[in-house]
Amino acid sequence: MPMTTNDPVYITGHQHPDTDSIASAIAYAFFKRSMGIRAIPCRLGPLNAESAWLLKRFGFEEPMLLTDARVRLADIALDPPTYIKPDTTIFESLRQMEEVGHTYCGVVDDEMHLLGLLTKGDIAQVGLGDTHYNIDILSKTPLDNFVKTLDGTLVYRDDEMHLNGKVSLIAMTGASQLDAYQIEGRIVIVGNNAEAQKHVIENGAGLLIVVWADEIAPEVIEIAKAHHCPIIISGHGAMNTSRYIYFAPSAETIMKTKLVTFTDIELAEDVGKKMLRSRYHIYPVVDTAKKLVGYVARYHIMNCSNKQIILVDHNEFSQSVRAIEKARVLEVIDHHRINDFSTTQPVAFRNEIVGSSATIVSTIFRENQIPIPQNLAGLLLGALLSDTMNFHSPTTTPKDIQTANILAAMADLDIDEFARDMFAVTANTDGKTYSEMINQDMKIYDIKETKLSISQVIVTSTKELGEDSRDIQQALESFAVKKRLDLSVLVFTSILENGSVVYAGGNRAAWIPEAFPNRANEEHSFQQDLLSRKKQILPKITEVIDRYM
Repeated sequence: MPMTTNDPVYITGHQHPDTDSIASAIAYAFFKRSMGIRAIPCRLGPLNAESAWLLKRFGFEEPMLLTDARVRLADIALDPPTYIKPDTTIFESLRQMEEVGHTYCGVVDDEMHLLGLLTKGDIAQVGLGDTHYNIDILSKTPLDNFVKTLDGTLVYRDDEMHLNGKVSLIAMTGASQLDAYQIEGRIVIVGNNAEAQKHVIENGAGLLIVVWADEIAPEVIEIAKAHHCPIIISGHGAMNTSRYIYFAPSAETIMKTKLVTFTDIELAEDVGKKMLRSRYHIYPVVDTAKKLVGYVARYHIMNCSNKQIILVDHNEFSQSVRAIEKARVLEVIDHHRINDFSTTQPVAFRNEIVGSSATIVSTIFRENQIPIPQNLAGLLLGALLSDTMNFHSPTTTPKDIQTANILAAMADLDIDEFARDMFAVTANTDGKTYSEMINQDMKIYDIKETKLSISQVIVTSTKELGEDSRDIQQALESFAVKKRLDLSVLVFTSILENGSVVYAGGNRAAWIPEAFPNRANEEHSFQQDLLSRKKQILPKITEVIDRYM
């Protein structure tokens, strides 16, 4: 399936990620970016101590957490979050809409919290509706709003201004004819006639707006002071002044506050269903803190495609990201068994019999003659040594050893010294509960109607585990119940002792001693040379399941 350079490609390892899963995702994303693909490395859970140590040592950021293969609004290129403040005038709001080519604008506070939405439809009601609609909002409009909207000059300000919201246009009327007008408390528009201006003020005008004038006579200003009537010289003629004045109120006076909004973490498919219940052409999108992040329309949902995903270090959907079956799986790079993998379209599938996915990824770099940066070579070496247990695992192949030597040379590292430092971190279980150990490196399998988990913990020594057998057993039983597992297995592996001790919980835990027999009069006997989950532990458990199922 072809990849596009516009849509991101998410590269992810398995759930409960180990070092090989994390490093391979980071390295393969680097490789894809070098080929012009917008690749993003991901993880499906928290980092273990070993992975965190390696990322810090080699200067890599923690990959993004991928929680669902389905598209969320945060994954879509939404319309930008154009916005205004509540005190923005309607006139300014309209100009901003025209500048950005939108018919809407969000109203936000100083911290970008969404307060409301203003549309051209709301503004049209002001400009085209009956002027009676505007009386209340004009009566509460600040004086400075009128000045801004009319490109005017404030000649006299009075804090005791009193407006009733009604407007009178008497610009061409002489002073002798003004007695016929009811102007008390009104916004009055007059021409450059000092006698008319004084008469209007004396008859109780709430606000005097003068057109076709450059200045106001001093005696007019003195009368205005006595009657608490502010004066503005408009920057427009009588007709435009009378039109624009209705757009002086603040946006908050006409904005909609009962909105249909979505959060950016919502799934696009769910948003599409909710849109069917309303007929709006645009919907604000906010984050979890209710801050505006953009706008979504029906065309966004119709045009969005499923996420493009590349799987590394796994191929079983049961070990992958939630709803992986709905994603466009482009590639698989793995070294494990192939079990429940199937797609509706062809994929590039590379599965090799090697000890780690890092070996395969490193090989791909060499095959394509793409240089591996020094720090990335160190990270891949750590993953390879982790998965092969410093070549002690039976899954180790000559190709792994050869690749490790190449990576060590690139990273300028001594393999044995580097491995000792890394496994000192891996084997440190201080402060961890057994429940945490079960979760830190776990894989879940479905084998012949048996759902099981296998967790593997690296320890310095297995000799003191017997003292905690009851606690370990209890943690496994609780985990099996919580996850609805038939079998939950926890393997403590010591590289120095070259073997493991196996514990099990669940309603089929009695099968495990058949896979890993105990010595006479012992429970949880040390299993010499048992190191590999993939090549030894899982196959032995599978044999027992086959026998019973």
